[in-house]
Amino acid sequence: MKHNLSLLLILATAFNVAAQNKKTVKPAAVYSVANKKVTVFTTAEKTEYRISKTETLNFVANKQPFETEPCIFIDPTIKYQSLIGIGGALTDASAETFAKLSKKNQQELLQAYYNPNKGIGYTLARTNIASCDFSSGSYTYVQDNDKDLKTFSVAHDQDYKIPLIKQAITAAGGKLPLFVSPWSPPAWMKDNNSLLQGGHLLPAFRQSWANHYVKFIKTYEGMGIPIWGLSVQNEPMAKQKWESCLFTAEEERDFIKNFLGPTLQKSGLGAKKLIAWDHNRDQIFQRASTILNDKDAAKYVWGIGFHWYETWTGSAMQFGNVKQTHEAYPDKALIFTEGCKEKYDVNKLDDWTLGERYGYSMINDFNSGTAAWTDWNILLDEKGGPNHVGNFCFAPVHADTKNDKLIYTNAYYYMGHFSKFIRPGAKRIGSASSRDKLQTTAFLNTDGKLVVVVMNQTDDKLKYSLWIKGEAATTTSLPHSITTLVVE
Repeated sequence: MKHNLSLLLILATAFNVAAQNKKTVKPAAVYSVANKKVTVFTTAEKTEYRISKTETLNFVANKQPFETEPCIFIDPTIKYQSLIGIGGALTDASAETFAKLSKKNQQELLQAYYNPNKGIGYTLARTNIASCDFSSGSYTYVQDNDKDLKTFSVAHDQDYKIPLIKQAITAAGGKLPLFVSPWSPPAWMKDNNSLLQGGHLLPAFRQSWANHYVKFIKTYEGMGIPIWGLSVQNEPMAKQKWESCLFTAEEERDFIKNFLGPTLQKSGLGAKKLIAWDHNRDQIFQRASTILNDKDAAKYVWGIGFHWYETWTGSAMQFGNVKQTHEAYPDKALIFTEGCKEKYDVNKLDDWTLGERYGYSMINDFNSGTAAWTDWNILLDEKGGPNHVGNFCFAPVHADTKNDKLIYTNAYYYMGHFSKFIRPGAKRIGSASSRDKLQTTAFLNTDGKLVVVVMNQTDDKLKYSLWIKGEAATTTSLPHSITTLVVE
């Protein structure tokens, strides 16, 4: 009899558990394209198309495409990360170049970047703490050996950088999340006694340096510039001829755990988004695992930042490392913090590969779990600067300061195919291409608009269908083009 009672109890318990589990099962979300149209915007080489509205498509039934039909498959019910924002850096170089433009062109540039209707609607920004290579010269905010930071002043930034940041915030509608990054502590805080050529932060000044971030953030915020986040160190594995400082993974972990994290918390800045790494994709997983496997360091870290310059080693862009980091630490955000085309050449301002590098990176970074994407300088001059060590680079927009002209490279338009249409809060959704010649990513905006980006880096004109839940809308991808398809 006891055995029968035990069996009944076990069966009853199992039934209750099954019933509870059944209650928690949610029905699959439903998405229908009935009565919806697709508006196609195109940028293409050897055409006049620059984020141009080129077509309006209708859906027709197509329950099961054949393998011979190239398709972009979309499933809006499969959701991944939310988009935080897309933008670019407001550096000294950008600000100094901006100041040389006429008021008319200044307003044009601000509208071009920050207005979501007339421009490409940037929603994120970065700036440098003290000098970087894209400054006209080296500078710091404190006098030598002032470990208490009593002489701290951002007077240098008030000439160009702060005015530009404030105008950008206004142009963006009064809100522009800004994160800040140091290139080097003051020389006297380092073992090589130089702002340049790497060097390490001296142990005796770890607390002073942690206090320096707080001073900077509170000073900027006191001047009306909200700070959304900060990175620990720009490119902590790069010994550069410009401002740089080296941190091994363990050194960065311990600085976060013992100094920067607690200092931000004690100063009331614990809610700021603290970004570790801020360097290339090649070592992102090693850096992330070293820092985030330590719970005392990880609790202060909001996300992992990365750049695209791993190609300097001869490697291709290593998106797999980004994806693996996302899968290993899904509770931490991934943010692309910097990228630009190096080795400026005025004769290559029309080079179509400028934009294609952006499109290729953004599609693959988003598909790997990245939640925010930030370009480097928003504006540079006709020489690819100013840059005080001759490290001249490309930007999406250049200014011909001698003739007061703005030059828009196709990189500006390629970025716009994402930033203009995919807005903060959008969820990345399931997307897959049946052809390797068509690369794609897709997002569902908070207003219900579905946005699909398709890029074609080949010389071929490719007919394909946008397929959603048994309905398809057919279009053609032009050679060397990027298109944004908006379903509403």
